[in-house]
Amino acid sequence: MIISMRPHATREEIDHVCERIREFGYKVHSIEGEERVVIGVVGIGDVTACLESLEATPGVERAVRISAPYKFVSKEFKKERTQMRVNGLEIGGEEFVVMAGPCSVESERQIMETAESVRKAGARILRGGAFKPRTSPYDFQGLELEGLKLLRKAKEATGLAIITEVMSDRDAEMVAEYADIMQVGARNMQNFALLKSLGKCGRPVLLKRGMSSTIKELLMSAEYLVAHGNSNVLLCERGIRTFETATRNTCDIAAVPVLNELTHLPVIVDPSHATGKRSLVPAVARAAVAIGADGLIVEAHPDPEKAISDGAQSLTLEQFSKLMQQLRPYIELWKESRQAETAGAVV
Repeated sequence: MIISMRPHATREEIDHVCERIREFGYKVHSIEGEERVVIGVVGIGDVTACLESLEATPGVERAVRISAPYKFVSKEFKKERTQMRVNGLEIGGEEFVVMAGPCSVESERQIMETAESVRKAGARILRGGAFKPRTSPYDFQGLELEGLKLLRKAKEATGLAIITEVMSDRDAEMVAEYADIMQVGARNMQNFALLKSLGKCGRPVLLKRGMSSTIKELLMSAEYLVAHGNSNVLLCERGIRTFETATRNTCDIAAVPVLNELTHLPVIVDPSHATGKRSLVPAVARAAVAIGADGLIVEAHPDPEKAISDGAQSLTLEQFSKLMQQLRPYIELWKESRQAETAGAVV
């Protein structure tokens, strides 16, 4: 359910409504704006009785059911786009955000060279894996804590925010000490113990769509994060598994406008994993901007041929710089569209 309070409802009225909700056995999740408070209600109970009671409660303007199973991430709960501040950067607003870096942190020289280059090209967030989930147990699994320390050193040198993957709820607290954004990989999208812990980690979370997951399942996983206290969630379309073998995955580019219709959360596209081929990355990146994504996460490496992981889909640093130049006119049009949308919402 959603309870919309009247404009400038008093604190006593809001607290009384929250108490009535709890008396019916529900949990409360409120969003407080400058003029109005909206209260989300989740749980199991007598919905009809609760609605009828709340509609008659002082200070309540409207009480309605939420039809979507994902309550807090639904646009029924919050119509305005969620915007979040990360290291002085706004994500989900009027700035298109590009994250870039290697699949894995391999050495100090590699990550420092990459960080300096992608920053100069226009990226605002450095990606790099310290913990790596690999299909084979014999493949490189990441530098772990040493990799996190190298990412912090790169941040100190360049000012770039850091996004890195966390694979286990046991590591969440440690990774949060170094990362500005916690990434949940495709294989962990439904690792519910991890999602619950990241709901309390105090860092924004980028949630990648599972390789065989539906959009509904992605949103339900996002609901875990928000329901456990973390409203700063980014959704990432990174390609799904289909019968097609020409690309590593099948980029569901239509997922971007679908998600924009269903949720208020920002949507990021990963053209590197979606294609698995560096030659295809620029075209999918342009498509992501054009179709309304909030940003990109791209793999770039000083020497992809020698990369320990995902070299075939990684751009060289020169290629990444060229990509950013190609994206400029697309991003300018994107900004005009986003500003017009924001102005329309204000009106």
